[in-house]
Amino acid sequence: MKDNDLIKKLISLNEKAKKHGINITKEIFNLEKKINIARAIRKYGKKGKEDAWEHVKLARKLERPKPQDFIEALITKKIEFHGDRYFKDDKTIYGGIGYFNNIPVTFIGTRKGKNLKENQLYNFGMPNPEGYRKSLRLVKQAEKFKRPVLFFIDTPGAYPGIASEEHGISEAIARNLFELSSIKTPMISIITGEGGSGGAIALSVAEKIIMMENSFLSVISPEGCASILFKDPNKAPLSAQSLKLTANDLKKQGIIDEVIKEKIGLHIDKKIGFEKLEEAISRNLKEIMSLNMNDLLKKRYEKYRRIGFG
Repeated sequence: MKDNDLIKKLISLNEKAKKHGINITKEIFNLEKKINIARAIRKYGKKGKEDAWEHVKLARKLERPKPQDFIEALITKKIEFHGDRYFKDDKTIYGGIGYFNNIPVTFIGTRKGKNLKENQLYNFGMPNPEGYRKSLRLVKQAEKFKRPVLFFIDTPGAYPGIASEEHGISEAIARNLFELSSIKTPMISIITGEGGSGGAIALSVAEKIIMMENSFLSVISPEGCASILFKDPNKAPLSAQSLKLTANDLKKQGIIDEVIKEKIGLHIDKKIGFEKLEEAISRNLKEIMSLNMNDLLKKRYEKYRRIGFG
C-alpha cells in the first residue's frame, strides 16, 4: 500500500473511532508522522534532513484551519470592511473590527480555501495589491480609533500575476512596510500556516510575532529555493532545512517572539491550538497595550534592528 493511501486509511479509521467515542487522534498523528519521515528517509537517505520539510507539509495541509477560522473562533461581534478606496475589494484579505476577549480590535487575515472553488475565490491565499492597500487602510483606521491590530497570516506569497504587477504590488508591499513601522497602535502578527516572502512580511511589522508550531516563515518557498540553488525542485526538503524556516528556528534567531505548541497537530485537533493562541494573544496584548506610544514605537524599531545580530 502506498504511503498516501495508508494515511487516508488512518484518517478514515480516526473518523470511525470518533463516532464510537474512541479517541485515537494522538496515535494516528504519531503514525502519520512516522510514515512521512520514513518516506523522506527513503527518498533522501539522511535522517534529520526531513524535519523542516515536515513542518512545510503540515503548514500546507488542506485540513488545517485557515486564518478565517482563527478569526471566527477568537473574534466576536465582527463587522467586515471591504475595498481599498482606490480600485476594488480583494477577497483574499479578510478585515474588519470586532472584540477579542471584550477588547475592541481590528482584525486582518489572509483567506485560504478549503476546496478548489474557495481557493479560486480567494486566489489560493495570495493577495493582490488591493488587499495590501485595504489592510493598510484598516490599520490607519485602527490608529485613529486607538484599536490594537491582530494579523492572521497564511499565504504562499503575494500574487505574482501580470495584473498584480500592473497595479503596483511591489509598491503596495513597500508602502505597508514603511507605514506600519510608525503606526501608533499596538500590533500582533500570527503566522498560522504558510508565511511566504514579502506577501507575509507586509503584514508582519508588529511588536509581537507569534507562530503556530507547524507553520513556517521564509523569504522563498523551499521549491523555489531548490530550483534556483540546486536546479532541481525535487530537492525542496534539503532547501527547507537550509532556510531555517520553522517556528523554532526563527525563535532561536530572534525573528519571532513566541511559538504556540500544537501537540497532535491543528489538522487533527484545532481546538487546543485556538485555546493556546487565545492565551498568548491575551498575554501579549496586555503587555504592549500597557506601554505609552513612544515606548511602543521604540520597542518596534529595536525589534527589527536586532534581527541578524544574534
